[in-house]
This record gives sequence, C-alpha cells and structure tokens, in this order.
Amino acid sequence: MQVREILRVKGSSLYTASSEQSLASAVDLMARLDVGSLVVMEGGKMAGMLTFREVLAAISAHGGATGDAKVGDVMVRDPVTVAPTVEANELRRLMIEKHMRYLPVTDGEQLLGVISFLDVAKAVLEEQSFENRMLKNYIKNWPEGTASA
Repeated sequence: MQVREILRVKGSSLYTASSEQSLASAVDLMARLDVGSLVVMEGGKMAGMLTFREVLAAISAHGGATGDAKVGDVMVRDPVTVAPTVEANELRRLMIEKHMRYLPVTDGEQLLGVISFLDVAKAVLEEQSFENRMLKNYIKNWPEGTASA
C-alpha cells in the first residue's frame, strides 16, 4: 500500500494557517476542526507545520498561555515530507524514526495532503481486514477431497 492510497481513502482536505496568524486563533481552529496539525502557508506554498507538540511547547514557555506568539514563531519550518509513492511500511518507519505524527505529502512542489499516524494505522487495519476476509473465503471455498501436500 502506498501513501497515495492512504490519502485517497482519507481524503486530501488541508487545514491551513498563516505564519502571521496568532497562535491563539490557530489553537482555536485546531480545536474546532478536531485536528492535531495545520499546514502553514506563505505566498501559496507550504512554509511549515504547526502541530499540538509545538503548541504545547509554546504554551509551556509562556506560563500556560499563548501570549502574543504568532504561528510563525513556533511552527516547524521545512518539515520532513513524503512522496505519494512511498510504501506504508516505509512511511511508518519514517514517522517513528523522525518522531512525527503528521507528515505532509508532496509531489515535487505540490502539496497533496497530510498523513497522520492514525491515518496510517486505519489504512493498515483495513488492508489486513480485507486480506483476512479473502483468506477466509479462499479456505471456505477450498474444493472438498483435495489432498494437501
């Protein structure tokens, strides 16, 4: 299974913020959308990622508040990206190795979507369930009287 297949199932909705946006408004947006990340856009291109990890670090640094922080002050600039042709196992390895729960999917300069670790887990579970059903169906319909070697 490739990243493009996970995106196809998940959908390619992108939730974005600008680097000049207040961190407080970005946090509000993340809460309303029930998402753990926002793609930060500057001039029509991805400039970074804001995840709950950066939000929590900023809040901790400001004594429990967002203060006057802007998204651009706390976002991850030039985040690790993944191509749509990457296999799911390689994607999982990369996410674990880089300690990232969200990875932008890019094809050259084009941003296609964001894959979360939850998206990967769901896709793998669905693939395994499908394979399990196929194997059970194959065994159930095994011709009677056929000797196995």
